[in-house]
Amino acid sequence: MESGYRLGRRFGWLWAAYSASALGTWLAFGAFPLIAVQVLHAGPAEVAALSSVAAAVGAAVAVPLGPWVEFRRKRPVLIAMDLVRCAALLTVPGAYALGVLTFLQLLLVSVVVAAADITFRAASGAYLKTLLPSGHLLVANARLESTAWTATIVGPPVGGAVIGLLGPVATVVADAISYLLSALGVRATGGHEPRPGRREAARVRGRDLLDGWRYVLADATLRPLFFNTAFFNGLVMAVQPLLAVLMLGRLGFAPWQYGLAFAAPSVGGLLGSRLARPLVTRFGRHRVLVLSGALRALWPVGLAFVGPGTGGLLLVIGVEFGLIFCCGVFNPVCATSRLERTAADRVTRTLSAWAVTTKASTALLTAVWGVLGGLLGPRTAIGLAGVLLLATPLLLPRRPAALPSAPEPEPSRT
Repeated sequence: MESGYRLGRRFGWLWAAYSASALGTWLAFGAFPLIAVQVLHAGPAEVAALSSVAAAVGAAVAVPLGPWVEFRRKRPVLIAMDLVRCAALLTVPGAYALGVLTFLQLLLVSVVVAAADITFRAASGAYLKTLLPSGHLLVANARLESTAWTATIVGPPVGGAVIGLLGPVATVVADAISYLLSALGVRATGGHEPRPGRREAARVRGRDLLDGWRYVLADATLRPLFFNTAFFNGLVMAVQPLLAVLMLGRLGFAPWQYGLAFAAPSVGGLLGSRLARPLVTRFGRHRVLVLSGALRALWPVGLAFVGPGTGGLLLVIGVEFGLIFCCGVFNPVCATSRLERTAADRVTRTLSAWAVTTKASTALLTAVWGVLGGLLGPRTAIGLAGVLLLATPLLLPRRPAALPSAPEPEPSRT
């Protein structure tokens, strides 16, 4: 079993840091749109801009940070990004208390947090690769994936209760504190991290901004995974606003039913991530990667057939459970293959390019599907996205030989 692995004290602290920030993020899920609507009386266009524009601009801001971080020690960068997110978020309750909070401030904070998120994720991938041998990366990624889905299950209901009692600003404070705890956890990992050579660091130029994309597109395994995840994630996220309009508007579901339809299926992600390593051990990494990647594309088209009442709610829960379960298996296997396939001196730039592209494609496809939803209706637009998702398995790697074949270590029993 996965729990039989000892990954060491340093990974334990990194895992604790990730757990704290993940829980804080999901506690504050939806807090900014709520603040925009309830406190600043923003309209639909402003609320949409808060998510899509902030994500796109944050991704653009993160582009030059990839090569800059590549040639620096990763642990100080992780701590700095946590503290930046903490400080940025704390300006919101501060301004709210003083009565000077504005929509522009919310937008700027969202941009800063988005850029710091991308930089943190890229640096943490490189840092994880230095902490653990290659054979332990799948176990570690599966644990992080399990933690993410656990936070998804727990965070929104608890955050909703906190918002009901104390208002949306309270969850922003909780999110800020979670980043402070994360910074303390990363600091506690300790150990020695070699400093990249001064000569290498001095060579970072404007052309290095594209190195991550060049590296991905030149690799026969990373290239199809890159396009697959960008299109898949973008299309899945693009239909979420339309599904909210369909369920909460035309089909008359209550907000708690809508929340339940997406919180309950997250258990599938927890189960999938726990099964990722046993499945790889039994069937091989390539087979699990391709099969789970293909199966996750089959589910979303079912959302186009959701109807009113209990039957419709159960349909959404079933579709989302199947989708999230397959993602729970796919994500840690994909993340491990990506780390093992990437040279140590290219990890940060590669992961930055990956995250920036995913964020940008999600923002673009969300905007496009918003227009399609207005022209064709939300149900038709959701169905169109589902049909297009059926083609995404064609972008998965086709040859097992293209994937690394690092041996899995024997577990040491706790």
